[in-house]
Amino acid sequence: MAGHGYETGRLDLPFTGIASFGKREIQTDWGAIAADAAILGAPFDAGTQWRAGARFGPRAVRDASTLFSFGHAGAYDHEDDATYLPASVRIADIGDADIVHTDTKKSHANIEAGVRAILDAGALPVVIGGDHSVNIPCIRAFAGCGDIHVLQIDAHLDFVDERHGVRHGHGNPMRRAAEQTHVTGLTQLGIRNVSSTAREGYEDARRMGSDILSVRQARRLGAKALAERLPEGARIYVTIDIDAFCPSIAPGTGTPSHGGFLYYEVLELLQEVARRHEVAGLDLVEVAPDYDPSGSTQILAAQLLLNFLGFIFHARGAR
Repeated sequence: MAGHGYETGRLDLPFTGIASFGKREIQTDWGAIAADAAILGAPFDAGTQWRAGARFGPRAVRDASTLFSFGHAGAYDHEDDATYLPASVRIADIGDADIVHTDTKKSHANIEAGVRAILDAGALPVVIGGDHSVNIPCIRAFAGCGDIHVLQIDAHLDFVDERHGVRHGHGNPMRRAAEQTHVTGLTQLGIRNVSSTAREGYEDARRMGSDILSVRQARRLGAKALAERLPEGARIYVTIDIDAFCPSIAPGTGTPSHGGFLYYEVLELLQEVARRHEVAGLDLVEVAPDYDPSGSTQILAAQLLLNFLGFIFHARGAR
């Protein structure tokens, strides 16, 4: 604007302006989503049974994602000799689902409505939580949209049927997923011996179609072999709990668990999954930024999401 010190072609540096995811376009009209992938925040953590704080995850991950928004024409990876997420890949941030505090049923219904709106628009749903209970409405939203296989990357099995009267908390999502007729099975990776699920939970999970591997078991197999364990031809929904990572690199979570994955172990797995399978949707949950003053947990989450999106759309273009 002339006379007010503004210049045309503003720099829009990472630390300025509105912190949408990756500083991508904001689309708040859920009836008119125009994108290849749409980011939905689910700032709900009333399903937590210990330390809360993941309600602040979507805002923190969005803010961290601006670090990777310098406006280059895609991200060139010299190891792969590939450019990921060029301008032709349209990513939109559609804001947050409306959260009604203390009301799990209404909050989950609003999250489900957001995911359904993304699916109706033909876009890839990418949900940022929130505690892991937000996965329950995400999976429900896929009813009528074809079968999916769930790949969970997590420290905990999350297969409790009911505990203290709770069936829709962050300890229940994989049990609720296994009950859905459109879910053909689960692959659960990173589950370790601090899990809050009793032996019966593991037996139930395997009986209901789960393939369960710890970090050590996954590490011995490697990314390619892990991806090959997923059913051939299956559409994959990926749910990532940030506590799957070692708390030495991701302390910002309510339930840290030592012995977790390192960054490249998960990144290489996601790249192999994107190469071999159609990824139907994804969520990343349990980032609780107040437990990590350094901000590295949300940076890890943002970088992982952006790289995974790059792998997904690069693989789609190669098919």
